[in-house]
Amino acid sequence: MTALVNNSTSIFRLSPLIRITLLSLYIALTIPLPFLAKVTAAPVPPVWLWIGISIGLIALYAALSERVILDDQGIQVTYPLWVPKWFRRGWSLSWSEVKELKPRTTGQGGLVYYFLSQEGKAYLLPMRVAGFAKLVREVQVKTEIDTTDVIPLSQPWMYLILLGFTLLLLLVDAWTVTTAIAFN
Repeated sequence: MTALVNNSTSIFRLSPLIRITLLSLYIALTIPLPFLAKVTAAPVPPVWLWIGISIGLIALYAALSERVILDDQGIQVTYPLWVPKWFRRGWSLSWSEVKELKPRTTGQGGLVYYFLSQEGKAYLLPMRVAGFAKLVREVQVKTEIDTTDVIPLSQPWMYLILLGFTLLLLLVDAWTVTTAIAFN
């Protein structure tokens, strides 16, 4: 979701599709664990699993609360005040410090882009925001770097497929939890 704060400030948040997909996948992968732990008399008590799952969900939500702010001075990646700095630290870079936008290949063969500063530091271009094309256009205007070849790392259809499989997994989870409760 993109919000225009004033004439020269834009805020880009993580794509809702990505946020919903990743949160749903986390829930689908973890919710059956306490029920299965109880049924199988696992050495880890279900209450500890619930506590761990809750902490993990909060941590994931914090990581997915990233905001990218572009204004006349520069670009910054921030997190809400409730997210501790030691957990997720943002960054900022003024437009005058941007030397170039450099592509790098990921271990899976995809391409990510880094802003290189005049000092040689690299800052990852946030690619999972809603309105990525607008963000890239604004970066091009502010830096005069050609961004015509910059595309997001993952396309929406990839997250739609993952969401579809996650929904199927949630159906299996419902059956698993129902069966585990019936054994008690």
